[in-house]
Amino acid sequence: MAKSTAWLLLTIFAVFSVAYCVDDKCAACNAVAEELEIGLSNEKPRNHLDMRHRLDSTGQRRGKVIDYRVSELRVVELLDGLCEKMQDYSLEKIDSTGQEWIKVDDWDNLTTNKQEARAHSKAISTYCGRLLEDTEDDLAELIKKGSVKVGGVSKVLCQDLSKHCSQTSASQQVEVDANGHGSDGEL
Repeated sequence: MAKSTAWLLLTIFAVFSVAYCVDDKCAACNAVAEELEIGLSNEKPRNHLDMRHRLDSTGQRRGKVIDYRVSELRVVELLDGLCEKMQDYSLEKIDSTGQEWIKVDDWDNLTTNKQEARAHSKAISTYCGRLLEDTEDDLAELIKKGSVKVGGVSKVLCQDLSKHCSQTSASQQVEVDANGHGSDGEL
């Protein structure tokens, strides 16, 4: 009986500690967006995809030529493995009250509790999976349309699609109307 109680308490602790890791969904979403931006910035130019594999009765190739930038293949290559890459991230204290997600280059040189850091990396990887599950279709369409660009991934993913970051707290942006006035009437 004591073993099952200890196991139950350990399981509950693990669940709560994982939930704690992604308590700040905005920061976690921004870390995922940062990793996706790295993927976008490392993209190499690609030729169009030639899907003309059929021959008609005259011997002419039939099918489509698809621009790689709007292809499903590009989306798959950008998003495939993204959440596994998030296992390279962990939480780091920046002051007595705040933490931020950082990419860990060398786990051996980590000064914090390595077991706790690994738990954080698993938590953000799991969070990434849930985030993509919720936003993947819309995100894929926006990538194919060219709406997701380096420097704007966080806004698209974390503000527009997932709503994990409010627009005011994430960037303190003021919308500007056609007359050059902000939404609050100021220049």
